[in-house]
Amino acid sequence: MIRIKVPATSANIGVGFDCMGLAVSLYSTITFEPSSDKLEIVGCPDEFKNEDNLVYQAFVKCCNFLNEPVPNIKITIDNTIPVARGLGSSAICIVAGLKGANTWFNGPLANDEILDLATQMEGHPDNVSPAIYGNLGVSFVDEDQNVQTVHFNVSPDLHFIAMIPNYKVSTEEARSILPNEMSYSDAIYQMSHLGALAKALELGDMKVIHSAIKDKMHEPYRATLIPDYEQAKQICKNSNGTMYISGSGSTMMAITKDGMAADKIVSDATKAFPDWEIHHLSVDKKGATSEVD
Repeated sequence: MIRIKVPATSANIGVGFDCMGLAVSLYSTITFEPSSDKLEIVGCPDEFKNEDNLVYQAFVKCCNFLNEPVPNIKITIDNTIPVARGLGSSAICIVAGLKGANTWFNGPLANDEILDLATQMEGHPDNVSPAIYGNLGVSFVDEDQNVQTVHFNVSPDLHFIAMIPNYKVSTEEARSILPNEMSYSDAIYQMSHLGALAKALELGDMKVIHSAIKDKMHEPYRATLIPDYEQAKQICKNSNGTMYISGSGSTMMAITKDGMAADKIVSDATKAFPDWEIHHLSVDKKGATSEVD
């Protein structure tokens, strides 16, 4: 049996639209083992227990890339990460399937090759990169269609609080609501703030994080799709924390350097939104891992 454990990811982080992502300590575990049937899938809704399952599609893609036959396989999905909430659920499926097949055939692919395949499936690397490598990643696809990614260690003094609403935000709607153009001044704003934010997260400099994370490219538009955005943001402000929309939402992620403030954000958010999932998280440093029993 092959066991792949993949962390949730939180993309964009304010000004890092479509290029920055962070691995956090929520996990899904997916196992792969031989089956007497062509395909058996356990642990997901019935409509995904077929060849359209994203984990299986990624598994097949890796087999094809390796020129190996696709084996009869049983996939068991143990998912603790809410789907379609901006925590990289599709990236988790893709990375698990690719790494599962790679491990099945004794691991001939390096992580950079898995990243290329994952990006082909996901469309952009901001979620798949931290899911594979852990930590904070900034990634782009170069002119030769190769994925370039750099990683930053995030200060262990920082606390992250995921506030996960009991409703979804459509990725398609979150994309369509964005303007088609932006000014040079806004582009300069984004670039300068992104560079500062990456270093501030590494240093744990909350003063710079507070300022640098404020986005002009997508959050002002996507916030309108989250009815409780302003209330959640005020809860973070009350404890001197900062907040951003994770991915395209609906999850919102708070950041603070104060453990007591983090606990207060958890407490206040739980009281204000009793039907939500609230998680006090740390940064995952390993990325996806594989075990063979």
